[in-house]
Amino acid sequence: MYKYNEFDEAAVRSRVAQFRAQVQRRIDGSLTEDEFRPLRLMNGLYLQLHAYMLRIAVPYGTLNPAKMRQLATIAERWDKGYGHFTTRTNLQLNWPRLKDVPDMLEALADVGMHSIQTSGNCVRNVTADHFAGAAADEIEDPRPIAELIRQWSTDHPEFQFLPRKFKIGITGSPHDRAVIRSHDVGLRMVRNAAGEPGFEVYVGGGLGRTPMLAQVIRDFLPQADLLPYLEAILGAYNLKGRRDNKWKARIKITVFENGLDAFRADVEERFERLRSQWSGVDQDILAEIRPHFAPPAFRNAPVDSYEAFRAANPVFRAWTDTNLHEHKVDGYAIVSISLKKHGATPGDATSDQMRVMADLAEKYGHGDLRVSHEQNIILPHVHKSDLPAVWQALREAELATANIGLVSDIIACPGMDYCSLATARAIPIAQQIALRFDELKVEHEVGPLKIKISGCINACGHHHVGHIGILGLDKAGVENYQITLGGDGTETASIGEKMGPGFAASEIVGAIERLVLGYLEIRRDAEETFLECVRRVGLEPFRAFLYEQEETADAA
Repeated sequence: MYKYNEFDEAAVRSRVAQFRAQVQRRIDGSLTEDEFRPLRLMNGLYLQLHAYMLRIAVPYGTLNPAKMRQLATIAERWDKGYGHFTTRTNLQLNWPRLKDVPDMLEALADVGMHSIQTSGNCVRNVTADHFAGAAADEIEDPRPIAELIRQWSTDHPEFQFLPRKFKIGITGSPHDRAVIRSHDVGLRMVRNAAGEPGFEVYVGGGLGRTPMLAQVIRDFLPQADLLPYLEAILGAYNLKGRRDNKWKARIKITVFENGLDAFRADVEERFERLRSQWSGVDQDILAEIRPHFAPPAFRNAPVDSYEAFRAANPVFRAWTDTNLHEHKVDGYAIVSISLKKHGATPGDATSDQMRVMADLAEKYGHGDLRVSHEQNIILPHVHKSDLPAVWQALREAELATANIGLVSDIIACPGMDYCSLATARAIPIAQQIALRFDELKVEHEVGPLKIKISGCINACGHHHVGHIGILGLDKAGVENYQITLGGDGTETASIGEKMGPGFAASEIVGAIERLVLGYLEIRRDAEETFLECVRRVGLEPFRAFLYEQEETADAA
């Protein structure tokens, strides 16, 4: 992974010192909260319902053991001993005291971390496929490119005050695990007919109150042209983007209102002008970045012990069926560590659990950890002979739930338990659904099913692209939950369709149960997934499952 050079180190330390002075001025009253707000947001500090919240950047989701241990220490020393991993692969600490935040940032800087551009109307944390560098279907590891974008966008003088926040996602595989079409700009690494590397470029995606999937603005962009092309996109958006209404300020609205063809023409004109002036120094920097992401020294060892242990232990076997994915190197596996124990808060990990994961990465995982946008932790490189030991250590830490990709592997935003923007709770609903399906013991029979929950229209829980999406709203002072069906965040992306009237908090778990059990009744066979079934039969059979109970009660 990338290691700070002297310039990076100096820049981050300077930023910490600057913010320390700003915090002191807020504490002594020299700054009002209104004056302090833009300063704290530039450093990832929010004011939530009950306390400040610090959002720590984990660029493209990559961590090493030292960084994970430092996050554990910071959470333990200055917070409440746990952190929340988010859908943008960051870590949020929900209870810091303002006076302690500069010390927290200093501690982050000690291990090459920061909270810069995790908030504000700038280019946010770049996200990438959490299996990057390990996936069997990967064309190329996208993380060196993600790091190049991070360096280019950090404190970019032209793009610090955009009309709204700007998000970039990148995948190096045909199978999209980075939800690139939900981003302002999505990048899919491809090769042209000559075998040259480049990108399929998407623009204008975003969820929230007006969900839109990004559209292709360039079928093929040579890799060397990426930064001037991104600069052209951002330059066009910076001038054309609306600033009169923040709900219409995202690039998706800019593209929609101007039309893709007109926006593309503007971008291409800017790009040609920029490219003619481009020095190419970015390619020199990229060449310096690439060695930081060299593959580890994989070992060639027998896997007989793994196969024997798997055959003899059905609990371990169930975990391997759901929590392992194919690695590009024979004898290795990608391990997904579930932060979704039934009844737990999705995405939360205690300091002790962070240390366990760091230890496992150090001992068995070539020192590599990833945060997924699905709020789990990944050990991307584990030899199969080490999997029994990894699993046993995870079990002791309550991190071995065998549910990756299943009903209880729910994405949920913090909702009204923490967030000042939320209109309904999300965490308790996720907990109740997970516990109910654990009671029913049908998760593995149901198979792949992505449930995503947002506690407000801002859609931080990605409910629009959930196979089942749940949106919590305030309806006359009462929490009401709308259901969408058929969303998808992969390469076959789609926005879920609203099913009908919403449900009270006391009714939503039963409604989800009816949907899922109904699916088991009508699926073609055990191989047909929930999403495939929805796409085959349409919404009407599911509407019947969802509302038949209400109709029966009304008739009575």
